[in-house]
Amino acid sequence: MEITPKQPTAKGRAETFTGDVWIDAIANGQEPSRVRVNLVRFSPGARSAWHSHALGQTLHVTDGAGLVQPRGGDIVRIRAGDVIYTPAEEEHWHGATPHDFMAHLSITKGVGSSEKPETTGGRTSPTPSTTARRSRGYVRQRSRSMAHRGPGPRCNTRSLRAL
Repeated sequence: MEITPKQPTAKGRAETFTGDVWIDAIANGQEPSRVRVNLVRFSPGARSAWHSHALGQTLHVTDGAGLVQPRGGDIVRIRAGDVIYTPAEEEHWHGATPHDFMAHLSITKGVGSSEKPETTGGRTSPTPSTTARRSRGYVRQRSRSMAHRGPGPRCNTRSLRAL
């Protein structure tokens, strides 16, 4: 058995997040496991930049309400208890609604040393104005038992404010 003391909470980097985000590492993916688990807390309106994961990502929302969007898909509202799976290489973002805090467990697998990076992404963050410029759609409310998968219209600013 190995007990690891809690590490200090880290502030999310500006290159990766918009707004105030805090990260607590839970499991660090040491060989042979490679499973990485982080508790990520978002302040209202904070979110990740567009990014993807070489081996996919599972999010388990532990508190609050948030939003998630795959590239080319709908913005979907998520809440405590929801589990979201994003397949390998699918670009997406996730974060808190404009009026709620949100926390989730992020579960990923690290890649081997000869493979490409686990997470790739840029500084471009999905702000409501960016989304609205490309928009002709709405926010899709999904049932708690189904994960959103298909492409669809993007959110317009009026819909985002309604969340």
